[in-house]
Amino acid sequence: MMLTRALRDEIKNTSAACAAMGVSRATFHRHQKAKTVSASRPSPPLALTDSERQTVLDVLHSERFQDAAPHQVYASLLDEGVYLCSIRTMYRLLAQHNEVRERRNITRRKNNTKPELLATGPNQVWSWDITKLLGPAKWTYFYLYVIMDIFSRYVVGWMVAHRELASLATRLIAETCNRQNIEQGQLTIHADRGTSMTSKPVAFLLADLGVTKTHSRPHVSNDNPFSESQFKTMKYRPEFPDRFGTIQDARGFCGPFFDWYNNEHRHTGIGMFTPAQVHLGLAQEAYVQRAAVLQEAFSANQQRFKGRTPKPLALPETVWINKPENGSNLQ
Repeated sequence: MMLTRALRDEIKNTSAACAAMGVSRATFHRHQKAKTVSASRPSPPLALTDSERQTVLDVLHSERFQDAAPHQVYASLLDEGVYLCSIRTMYRLLAQHNEVRERRNITRRKNNTKPELLATGPNQVWSWDITKLLGPAKWTYFYLYVIMDIFSRYVVGWMVAHRELASLATRLIAETCNRQNIEQGQLTIHADRGTSMTSKPVAFLLADLGVTKTHSRPHVSNDNPFSESQFKTMKYRPEFPDRFGTIQDARGFCGPFFDWYNNEHRHTGIGMFTPAQVHLGLAQEAYVQRAAVLQEAFSANQQRFKGRTPKPLALPETVWINKPENGSNLQ
């Protein structure tokens, strides 16, 4: 095939331009080629007609099937001897009308508010929970109720019982509030959403005592961190047994444990003081004594401390359950 001189010059110029731009000639010609208007795609011979598509949509929108998934509609119609189209076709028709979503009539769970609780001193916010202690045989348990002050980590009340009952919880809470001299409007009690925690007897008691109650969000263990942490401390003690033979054994273990926890356990969350020191207002005196000891050690050998006076760990001024991002404005 003979090329005219004009065509040869055009090809030569095009090649030179593409080389200068770093673009291949194939790419250039592809972009230069005019887009042909594609002919409308013919309807497949097996496709539903417009009237058939409308019939399927009418069935899906009917009162009977308006909250049913296509699988359910398809199966129900087959059981009645009716076939309209495949399940996939039902989904395609719904997608064309932006109706592919949850069609079942199901309960819409409310968006539970995240609890945000602040304590700046003892007996302002308590956290309480119940944990199971393994009994002498499989599927047997004892139930340990524990109420803790989140600021001091002091266990203000506990009880071991044969079962989890709202009546037992109300008795423990009432006795603990009385022992701690809780006044109306002074205290908030936080718990998870166990049956005893959300029971009406507990709610009525707290209302009578003037105590505010809050609950964790469903399935969010971090909303009740202080009780969970205390249970872990107890169950990971070396002397914690695999099982308790009797309820007296369980109570016999818990008594010395909570005495140790309150009066001897130095808690990292409260400046390595004991819960009793913080709860009873003795932490500041202990802090001054620790500072004096460190000052004496510093004076004896400043080089060891690189010229900086060591200071004891400070007691936190605030304790939060779920501190908000802008919590600094709320303190």
